[in-house]
Amino acid sequence: MAKVKLTKNALKAERDALKRFQRYLPTLQLKKQQLQMEIRGLQQRVESKRKEEAALLEDIENWIKLFAEPVEWAKYIKVKDIRVSEGNIAGVAIPMFEGVDFDIKVPDLFDTPVWIDSGIKALENLISLRLERRVIEEQFRLLSEELRTTNQRVNLFEKVKIPEAKENIRVVRIFLGDQQTAGVARSKIAKNKTVAKNAAEVA
Repeated sequence: MAKVKLTKNALKAERDALKRFQRYLPTLQLKKQQLQMEIRGLQQRVESKRKEEAALLEDIENWIKLFAEPVEWAKYIKVKDIRVSEGNIAGVAIPMFEGVDFDIKVPDLFDTPVWIDSGIKALENLISLRLERRVIEEQFRLLSEELRTTNQRVNLFEKVKIPEAKENIRVVRIFLGDQQTAGVARSKIAKNKTVAKNAAEVA
């Protein structure tokens, strides 16, 4: 704890600081609660996307294993563009998944198995799900970092800055009170000496 000056100006500065800390703390606490709520929601969304992916993969595996011949999927489907915009949660800039554009080559019906169209559609869904999940995971990472920072600030205000300012105010007030008392006592002693001196001169 930095040593506080024992003056009226220092007392005013500490009182002003305490007011600032007490005014700012509720805003930080509100931000912390908002971030915690958003993070819980993102955890659920990530879990939901993972379940969708697993179900889709299981469905693909069920029908694709019926065919022995490997397929070069890159010939038929490629990601052309991932559309991501920027959003804002509790003052944090986060990516927002808007969709995926694919470059799809229509297969030759005579040269490819009948199920290739279903395979392309399933891959579209799977790629979209994975990319969306990654964007949500990035949102989670960014908000988690902000929550850590906000939590540190809340702790700093609650456990350090506010108690420190209160203690400084207490110390300065005691000192100034003692100084005032000592000043009054000195004044009385001086007055008594003056009265005694005057009385002696009169006598």
